[in-house]
Amino acid sequence: MVGEVALEVRIQKRLPGNGQPGFELDAEFTVPPGITILFGPSGSGKTTMLECAAGLLRPDAGRIAVGKRLFFDSTRDTDIRVEQRSVGYVFQTLALFPHLSVEQNVAYGLAREGIEVRRQRTAAILESFHIAHLAQRRPDEISGGERQRTALARALVIDPCLLLLDEPLSALDRAVKAKIIDDLRKWIAQHPIPALYVTHDRDEVFALGERVVFLDRGRVVASGTPRDVLEAPRREVVAQAAGFENIFDAKVTALHEPQGTMSCRLDGSQTELEVALARLNLGDAVRVAVRAGDILLATMPPAQLSARNVLEGRVVSLRQVDITLVARVQCGVEFEVHLTPGAAQALQLESGGRVWLVLKTYSCHLLAEDAVTPSRTV
Repeated sequence: MVGEVALEVRIQKRLPGNGQPGFELDAEFTVPPGITILFGPSGSGKTTMLECAAGLLRPDAGRIAVGKRLFFDSTRDTDIRVEQRSVGYVFQTLALFPHLSVEQNVAYGLAREGIEVRRQRTAAILESFHIAHLAQRRPDEISGGERQRTALARALVIDPCLLLLDEPLSALDRAVKAKIIDDLRKWIAQHPIPALYVTHDRDEVFALGERVVFLDRGRVVASGTPRDVLEAPRREVVAQAAGFENIFDAKVTALHEPQGTMSCRLDGSQTELEVALARLNLGDAVRVAVRAGDILLATMPPAQLSARNVLEGRVVSLRQVDITLVARVQCGVEFEVHLTPGAAQALQLESGGRVWLVLKTYSCHLLAEDAVTPSRTV
């Protein structure tokens, strides 16, 4: 295994649009040891990024390296073959060999090693991922979670210098997923290599990722910690992917510099929100994003609150989605609010009922126009 080295990516690749206008993957970032999440809308280039790093797809131009190991450099006409890169790759489809046992699937990448080395390393990784008792079973004889563990073990048994994971847990339920995530985190903590992990699941981002690189149409539009990128988004495409259900056009109507806030009137209404002060002028157009789960509801006028925004409105509709009750409330503009069924029952919420929305200043996020952020180490 290579020591603590970083993955450096700088690539350009023209992508077809599958019936839609294509776009160019043009991204540059550096990934240190540990798990970095590739996040973004479908079709933004995440899987293509993994395929280029693995050597399955050749970039049009650029450079890919892990520490001093140069995988690809268009200026030097260097393109190391897949089998020479020592990269562990877990596909969304897992791609296990159906005719081989769990043990044989895991040992497949060690074909060039001696029999004893293959035996020892395979046994060790099977034990690490709690599937040693399944060694002689075929993939169709084990559960979905056990197949995921087998695919992870196969990718890691080669002691890779880089780990690539393309939505490997997307088909699993939450409980099974949590256990596998815990084992993967332990393995990564013991092996200081960079890992790129593609997911659309916000919970996985926070459970696994130390860093996030957000891609949109082939460009890096945000990067940093999960909290920085997803909890306080600065771009609309990030806010939408991060689950901010309420996004409004607005104009700055007042600046309250001593309080560190400013007022913004939501377009098409007289509704105003007090948000954190930004470098804007009166009359400037802005976009404001609020997560539905960050809004509190009351059925009586709230008093003596630290929250700066209290909006009176009426419930337009109520519907339950899984374990969440989704309320739509008209306050001059329509807000979506999420709460538990128990909270709704305690409040005796009903369509047409009078309510008050309570929003903290820092729950209201200002969004910049979508643009590419400078390349950076994440």
